[in-house]
Amino acid sequence: MCFSTVASFTGGIAIAVIGVATITKIHKPSQIVFASIPLFFAFQQIVEGFVWLSIENPNFAAFQNAAMYIYLVMAEVFWPMMIPLAIYLMEDNPMKKRWLFLLLGLGIMLSLYYILCLISFNVTPIILGYHIEYVDNFPKTLRLIAFSIYLITSITPLFISSIKRTKLLGTLMFLSCIITIIFFTQYLTSVWCFFAAIISVIIFWILRDARKKYMFSFFE
Repeated sequence: MCFSTVASFTGGIAIAVIGVATITKIHKPSQIVFASIPLFFAFQQIVEGFVWLSIENPNFAAFQNAAMYIYLVMAEVFWPMMIPLAIYLMEDNPMKKRWLFLLLGLGIMLSLYYILCLISFNVTPIILGYHIEYVDNFPKTLRLIAFSIYLITSITPLFISSIKRTKLLGTLMFLSCIITIIFFTQYLTSVWCFFAAIISVIIFWILRDARKKYMFSFFE
């Protein structure tokens, strides 16, 4: 989380509780990836708590690289694939599934690009004010293209989906991204992941309502 060590651990634990509750709302195997998103973010926030510790406390310096790379792999490698995969698995409309499959392919390509960058270039986490900035020397010419694809793969599937209220989730994700770009540009990775973690609690609501609808139709 983008404010402090305590905030990262506290936020991660709180989101984990909601994540566990979300898992209990699964009533189809196809919902597993989607339902696991809050737990994904909870773990990510806890990992960033260790990044904070490693910067602030020399006794934890040995953990810095491991914590940082786990955090960045989750943010930059897994996340571009996770939303399109989760929505693709739950979607029943054949036409929409084809579009989602294309977005999943695009997300996989972006994930491979970020893997190459994380292997080939240096990244250093630094604290500026109350935020962590992940300073890297990834190719500047591809930065905007990569980020644009990141947005497309992370948000567009939520608007394509036929599932009720995913568009609300997509809208909040998009607005949080715009706010982050305007006010926290340097800390984009950390701050937007924080916003996304908070917003992900809506998944509990989406799956709860879907479960109620399923149970109602089951007993008709």
